[in-house]
Amino acid sequence: MTTVGFSGEVWIAPGDGAWHFVTVPEEQAEIIRLESGPRVGFGSVKVEATVGSSTWSTSVFPDTKLTYVLPLKKSVRHAEGILAGDTIDVRLTLVALP
Repeated sequence: MTTVGFSGEVWIAPGDGAWHFVTVPEEQAEIIRLESGPRVGFGSVKVEATVGSSTWSTSVFPDTKLTYVLPLKKSVRHAEGILAGDTIDVRLTLVALP
């Protein structure tokens, strides 16, 4: 399985949902594009994400043609004390689809 790691700043998407994301840097996004299997809904790629001591199954979603964004669940943000504007360390492991 392919794993990429990076640091990124947490940001909030515009709108009422208050969704928090971190953007995958272009270099790691290129690895994800090359190593991932078939895309699922909206061009997303299934991953196992780790931030601090929290690990969860999710997907990264294309943000532009060059990168992906990782949504940060509220439970993870609370468990890890993450706020918008924080820089966090992320590890993503690609999940093989059957």
